[in-house]
Amino acid sequence: MKVTLTGFHTIMMRHAGPTTHILQMKKYLEKLGVEIELLDIWKSRREILNTDLFHIHGSDIGSYDIAGYLHSLNRKFVVRPIFFTRRSARTMKTVCKINAVAKFISPAIWSGYGITQDICKWAHRVLPNTNDEAKLIRDGLSVPEENITIIPNGVEKRFAEADPELFYKKYGVKDFILNVGHIGVLRKKTLSLIRALSKIDHPAIIIGRIFPSKEADLCIEEGKKNKNLTIITGIDHDSPMLASAYAACNVFVLPAMYETPGIAALEAGLAGAKIVITPHGGTKDYFEDMATYVDPYSIASIRNGIEIALNQKSGDRLKDHIINNFLWQKVAELTVNIYHQILER
Repeated sequence: MKVTLTGFHTIMMRHAGPTTHILQMKKYLEKLGVEIELLDIWKSRREILNTDLFHIHGSDIGSYDIAGYLHSLNRKFVVRPIFFTRRSARTMKTVCKINAVAKFISPAIWSGYGITQDICKWAHRVLPNTNDEAKLIRDGLSVPEENITIIPNGVEKRFAEADPELFYKKYGVKDFILNVGHIGVLRKKTLSLIRALSKIDHPAIIIGRIFPSKEADLCIEEGKKNKNLTIITGIDHDSPMLASAYAACNVFVLPAMYETPGIAALEAGLAGAKIVITPHGGTKDYFEDMATYVDPYSIASIRNGIEIALNQKSGDRLKDHIINNFLWQKVAELTVNIYHQILER
C-alpha cells in the first residue's frame, strides 16, 4: 500500500500542530509497513499520481485545489479536516445554503464553510479528531455520518520519559506555570494568559515562536512588566529541552478559543503536568475530568483555573490515560484500518 500525505503549502513553514501530525504519521505508518510519500509538487504528474491513496491534512482554502483536482480525477483521498468553529451547526448550514445559491449566480463567491464542505463531501472518508468536530461536519456541513470516522490526535511516548533537570540547569526554575504555542495568534489567547499571570505570584514560562502581529507586540510589551514571567521565543519540537520544560513545570496552560485538542497539552500531560485548558474544540474527549477547564474569554477564569491547578496534588492518572489511548502508534493503527476499508471497496 502506498499513501501520499499532503496539506496546505505552508504546513512545514508554520511548524505547528499539523506539521507534527503529518511527520509523526509518516514515521508510524511506515513502521506498520505502509509506503509513505510526502507530496512533492515539483515531481511529474505521473509520479505524483502513482499512489493508492492521498491523505490531505486541512480542509480550508489551502487544500482546496489538490482536493478538487483529485476529485475531478476520481482519485481516492481521505481528509483530516482540522476544522472547528464556535458557530452553531444551524448557522453553518444556513451559510452553506446561501453560499451554494451565491456560487450559482457568481462562481467567484466563496465562503470558508463552503470550501470545507466541498472538500469533506469529495473525500472518501473524513477523519476528525474529536466528537465536537465530527458533529459540526455532520450537522453543519451535511456530510453523511457513515463517511466520518473519528481518529484522535497523538503524542510521542518520549515525553513520558523527559528529564526535568535539563531545563532546570539552563533556566534555573522548576515547578513553574508553562504555556507552549505561537505568540501573537489571536485564537491562542496568549495576551489574556499574560494578563492572568500578572495577578499570580508564581514563576511562569511561555515558549513559542513570534507570529508577527499587533497581538504579539502587546504580548511582549505586557510580558516584560511581569517579573515572574520569562518568554522563550521558540524551542524546536524535537529538542530534549522542550520535553524537559514539560517535565519541569507544575501546571501547563492552554486557554485558547478552542483546541482540537492541543498536541502541546497532550505532551505536557504525558510528562506529568497538571493541565488547565479551554473546554472548546473537543478537549474533554481527551482530558475528561483530569484537567481544569477555563473560559478563554475571561481573564479571571484563567487566573482562577491556574490557581486551582497549582493547589492540586500531582498524580499519574492523566499520564496513564494518555499512554493507553493517544500514542502515535495507536493513531497510526486506526488510520491504517481506514485506508484498508477504502482501498478494499
